[in-house]
Amino acid sequence: MTDWRPTAGPDVAARRASLVQRVRDYLRRSGALEVDTPALSPYAASDTRIESLGIASSSSSAQPLYLHTSPEFCMKRLLAAGYPDIYSICRVFRDGEIGRRHQPEFTLIEWYRLEAGLQEIIDDTVALIAAALGDRAPPTDPLLIDYREAVATACGIDTRAATVAELAAATGADARLRKAVGEDIDDWLDLLLASKVAPTFPAERLTVLKHYPASQAALARICPADPDVADRFEVFCGDLELANGYVELTDADEQAARIERDNAGRRRRGQPVRPADTTLVAALAAGLPPCAGVAMGLERLQMIHDNTRDISDVLTFGFPGDA
Repeated sequence: MTDWRPTAGPDVAARRASLVQRVRDYLRRSGALEVDTPALSPYAASDTRIESLGIASSSSSAQPLYLHTSPEFCMKRLLAAGYPDIYSICRVFRDGEIGRRHQPEFTLIEWYRLEAGLQEIIDDTVALIAAALGDRAPPTDPLLIDYREAVATACGIDTRAATVAELAAATGADARLRKAVGEDIDDWLDLLLASKVAPTFPAERLTVLKHYPASQAALARICPADPDVADRFEVFCGDLELANGYVELTDADEQAARIERDNAGRRRRGQPVRPADTTLVAALAAGLPPCAGVAMGLERLQMIHDNTRDISDVLTFGFPGDA
């Protein structure tokens, strides 16, 4: 018999509601406006590490529609149109992500601060986490470390000079894994971070990993003081990633070029090429003001609050479900 019951009880739902309220209270007190953006779009994320869920056909649209992986592009259009600091708490969707830490549908807290620099947005993120978790927050100050330093400390590798062979060896990859991962150095850096570096982060403390390699800038600007790195950071609790933030790229031409590079990478990998979001590029061309933004998983935040390692413990309904 198919089990119709939810996976979590009303006590979990009550803690989630309180958590969301504390997040909203923090963002509102700090002057951010809550906004709403559409979940469906004719465009999709070009990032090779993120897969969109699409609707093959629709009676209301002549073209395929995609469920958003983040409200980011629409929120940047709002900022370009003159909105103040903004935030959104919404459901997002990503294909191929199911496990103890991943779900194809989850809740994202995303917010943007005008004129914020890297340290300012890091401080803001740490403060929001503390406000949301209350007495469940890690008791010590966060560890702030550069990406390059973290990899060197954990693995003895300089990310600016490492080869694919060196990174593969550091992960302990066998021949089968080496063939599966391929020759993209950023894929090996991602694997090394997940398998060897993040597990060394202190278990009961936040770690802020900043200044990712420029090749992993995604939607962040390149650091004005060092063209080899991006003004991008991530926040971990132990080895669990909680948040990903950028000082945002505002150059429309560079944004268009990155989308094209992403799709070129998709072609090489045999991934579906995604339609470029021309509205985002147009918004940047019109004038996206200097800003910084953060995306944080609500369920992962509750995992820390509820002291669980399994995302299904904080969901009323999860995937995969019974047929």
